[in-house]
Order: sequence, then structure tokens, then C-alpha cells
Amino acid sequence: MAKQVKPLTETQIKNAKPKSKEYILSDGNGLRLRVKPNGTKTWLLNYTHPILSKRINFTLGTYPTTSLKIAREKTRGARELIEQGIDPKTHKDKQALQEKMRLNMTLGKVAESWLDVKKSSVSSDHADDIYRSLEIHLLPELGNIPISELTPQLVIQTLKPLERKGRLEVLRRACQRLNEIMKFAKNTGYIEVNCLTDIKDAFKKPQAIHMKTLPPEALPELMFALSRARIFSTTRCLILWQLHTMVRPSEAAGARWDEIDWAKKLWRIPAKRMKKKREHCVPLSTQMLALLNEMKAISGHGVSEFIFASHKDGSRPCCNASVNMALKRMGFKGRLVSHGLRSLASTTLNEQSQFTGDLVEAALAHADKDKVRAAYNRTQYVEQRREMMQWWSDHIDDSTQFNEAYSV
Repeated sequence: MAKQVKPLTETQIKNAKPKSKEYILSDGNGLRLRVKPNGTKTWLLNYTHPILSKRINFTLGTYPTTSLKIAREKTRGARELIEQGIDPKTHKDKQALQEKMRLNMTLGKVAESWLDVKKSSVSSDHADDIYRSLEIHLLPELGNIPISELTPQLVIQTLKPLERKGRLEVLRRACQRLNEIMKFAKNTGYIEVNCLTDIKDAFKKPQAIHMKTLPPEALPELMFALSRARIFSTTRCLILWQLHTMVRPSEAAGARWDEIDWAKKLWRIPAKRMKKKREHCVPLSTQMLALLNEMKAISGHGVSEFIFASHKDGSRPCCNASVNMALKRMGFKGRLVSHGLRSLASTTLNEQSQFTGDLVEAALAHADKDKVRAAYNRTQYVEQRREMMQWWSDHIDDSTQFNEAYSV
């Protein structure tokens, strides 16, 4: 028969004096109070490991911070775990580790992990833009907060200044990126619920602002202004290259000589430089090939790896912002931006009945929303687009005959 232990009282515990050697006071059910020579009184639970069958001393706390009542409650909880075949000490260590991980998994750290994955689907420039926006608008206030402790109220308070300043588009993107980070955190097990799913609805919505572009009938005006503009020859050629090829500003500015397939008359832009991380092929018209030969004479083929090298440093490409600055000096401020050259080409080509919308979309390197259909269109209609790209280049040349209308 097991030895009966008389339960301790608060008076006994308070009056327990230290001795030359530590000693034990038992409360029953495995709960013990260890009194050390320095006067420290520690609660221990002595039990048999539910799997290993060896005796374990499990520390429950120190008296008086952990009172007799609390020590008994902890003992009951530990005994319940043992009945379930769970070692209470291992269970406590696991919980402590999980809590440490939770507290260390801040928004800043999760954002970095998310961006590492995001980089596989966006250009390096775009990834840099994303991180800069996080550094400016979110991480200073929220970066050190565990992602599991983020609340809508906290985020709204942080982002409200953007709304007051009228920076609604910046605010929209901040909400979008924060929501993506929270989805990533949920999918990777850092949080169970994304409480910021609809955070954007707490703010005013920005009005859609389309890229400034010109109507098709204004192409002659653009060509006349370009022919008279006092700008660097490289910048002039870059504007023409972007207009003829219909690519994005950064893709045009970063064009390299080793991307040109002279034999097949193709410009192969590698996936790493494309927005959608897919290689894009541009059939080169007669005018585009002539422009490349002009750039050979300007920059010297082989001197720089870039076709449109910076006039300050040939080891770097021309800054794509230089096109926007040139367009402003040419009188198109508020009417046209470099990205709008794509829209000008798209509008013109979509008005031509001989070219299908698929060809135009392929020329613009737009991803097909139908993923199955996109898988069958990997050829990008290169051969079919040759005729269209030559037509577009001829159309640009033809527009110069109307230039005289703008010389008055």
C-alpha cells in the first residue's frame, strides 16, 4: 500500500527554514518542495516518464512566486498529460520553443522570406522597388512585431498618414503587399489566419490613372518632335527602339548585344529581365536592324555589352528614366510617358483588321490569363508577328511624311 502523505500548508512552507543541506517537503501526488541552504524554495514534480519509465524531476516554479495553489494546479495539468502518454517536461520545452519562434518570426523576417520567393516571378528591379516600399512605409513601425500579433487596427494606424497625404496608390500597393506577406505566412505555418485579408477596404480607394499616351493620329507629331529634339543620339535611338519593339522601358534600356540573333533577325530577351520571368522574342524589322547598325557606329560594337550604354559609364546601360526626361523636354509633359509608347503601338495595331489581338498581346509580352491556353502559345507567334512588326515599323516611317504639319 502506497504511503499516505499529509498535504502541506502555507504556514509550513513559510516556516520552512534553510539547513546545512537541502531537504524535501512532500505535498502528495508527486509534488515536492525543495529547500536549499541559501533559502531558495523550488517546486518539483517527481513522476515516471510515460514512455521511458524512468523517474523525472520536473521544475514547476519557485515559491512564493509560484504559490502552493498554483503548484497543485500545475501538478494536475502535468498528470493529465502523463495519462495521455505525453511527457510534461518535453511538452513544456516544445511550447517554449514554439513561443520563441513565434516571437522571433517578425514581419520583417517573414517579409524577407516572402520576397525571396517573389523574386522568382518578378524582375530584380521590381523586387528592389517592393523592398524599398516596405522599408519606407511598413517596416519602421511594424518590422519588429511578431507577425502573429499584427492586427487590423495596428496596421490602419500605421498606414493612415499615407491616406491623409492623399498617397492612395502607394497605400493600395502597401496593403496589397502586406496581404501577400500574410498569405505567405499562413501557407508556411507562421500564422493560422490572415486577419488582414480585407485591410484595403478600411481606406479610400485611388482613382485609376492610366499611363499617359498619345492617340494614334499624334504619331507624326511625336516623330517630328523627336527629329528636332536636342538630346543625346543614344537617347533618341532608345526612344525609337522602344517605340518599334513595343517592349517595356527597362527591357529596352537594358538591351545587350549578346541578346541579338543576327542570323534569325531576333532579339531574345532572357527571362530574368522580363516582368513575367519568361523569355521574350522580338522579330526585328528592317528599321530595327538599321537602328542597331547605327548604335554600332555611336557606341562601338564590343566596347560595351549594352546596346544603349550610358554616356557617363559604358559599363552600365542607359537609365530608362532618360526617355521620360527627353519626352518632357520635347513638349510632351503630361501627355506621354515612356511606358505610353507601348499603348500607342497597341492601340494602332488593334485597329488593324489584319492583325489579331493574340498577336498584339504576344508582342507586348502579356501573359495569357488562361494557363492551359498559355501553355500551347509558348511559340509567342514569332513568325506571324514578323509581318506585324514590319508593318508597324513601316507605319512609323510613313508618319514622318506628315511632319511638315508641325513645322509651322
